[in-house]
Amino acid sequence: MHWFSLEYIAMNLGFLLILIGLWGIITRKNILRIIISFSLFDTGTHIVIVAIGYIRNRTAPILDTLALQKDTASKIVDPLPQALVLTAIVIGLGVTALLLVYAMKLFETKKTLDIHRFNDLKW
Repeated sequence: MHWFSLEYIAMNLGFLLILIGLWGIITRKNILRIIISFSLFDTGTHIVIVAIGYIRNRTAPILDTLALQKDTASKIVDPLPQALVLTAIVIGLGVTALLLVYAMKLFETKKTLDIHRFNDLKW
């Protein structure tokens, strides 16, 4: 297995997106940029989970004619990471939509999206 194989490319791309998203969440001051960074972090996590669950030379877990053979378990991929990622995508979409609505309401009330201007709860 080489470093430029599909698994490594996907894994490295996922970790790169996670790092970019984390950097954006920590360093940005605009709420919309923080939300976009959160979305990048979320997407990178999904890519990493799928890359971990990928096994070369195996087929999708659709059991039609393959189910009749003896060594079926050694020929299919584990469907759990894919199911977890699909669920996480839906949850991430809902959280992103909620964050965008929250940012819209903050802008309507405060007329800014700079996080340093929100000091209502500071001590």
